Amino acid sequence: MTTETETPYIQTELSGGVCRLTLNRPKQRNPLSSHMIAAITQGIADAGDDPQVRVIVLTGAGPVFSAGHDLKEMNGPLPEGSNRDEHLRGILGSCASMMLGIMHCPKAVIACVQGTATAAGCQLVSACDLAIASEDVHFCTPGVNIGSFCTTPLVGIGRTVHRKHAMEMALTGDMLSAPDAVRMGLVNHAVPADELQQATDQLAQRIAAKSSQGIRSGKQAFYQQIDMPVEEAFNYATEEMIKALTCADADEGISAFFEKREPQWGDA
Repeated sequence: MTTETETPYIQTELSGGVCRLTLNRPKQRNPLSSHMIAAITQGIADAGDDPQVRVIVLTGAGPVFSAGHDLKEMNGPLPEGSNRDEHLRGILGSCASMMLGIMHCPKAVIACVQGTATAAGCQLVSACDLAIASEDVHFCTPGVNIGSFCTTPLVGIGRTVHRKHAMEMALTGDMLSAPDAVRMGLVNHAVPADELQQATDQLAQRIAAKSSQGIRSGKQAFYQQIDMPVEEAFNYATEEMIKALTCADADEGISAFFEKREPQWGDA
């Protein structure tokens, strides 16, 4: 019999250039425990380094995508020699590094939200480049309901949706429907539950067919410039655009366009 500790925290599947990472603690609602954070961090890093992977899909097993931080761990017995502030700082620091690892990953990362996402689980959705959700799932940042506040989740959520929407989520702790999440910009599309896998796969394959070189440099440039002052952003983006237009895949793509054929992308 496989024990809980022997069961991998994430399941990895590679097919057609798409790496699917599935959070694998459904009975516990896929909490972002230290072990889960470490597993996601490693999974994203490994997939980002794998030349066979062109797109990463992040999803969850069971009825919940992720319930956020593991409150039992955060409020449980302290590691030997640690105080509570240090304990919490370690968990939150690892979680922030994981979120940044998704943003900095050279591959496109799609959240396939098959179940409700709350608190840091909602932030995990916001950290992905794209998100598709089942139309019956919900999102929330409920820290205020337990006398706290979802401060760190708002870092990602507040950069994805309008700040007034982010503050409404955080100040009320109310559940947000998938259609409202689309309207606010937290997810790209909401589809019927039985179409979620197909819709995600279709989107992933469309991206996988593009130049990995172009996506790698373009994703990095987007996140670099998005919080710059607009004048600085244009200056930075201009230089990055010159690099993009003069790279090997751009030469191939432009030639293919004029020759009316499919481009043959390099893997560099």
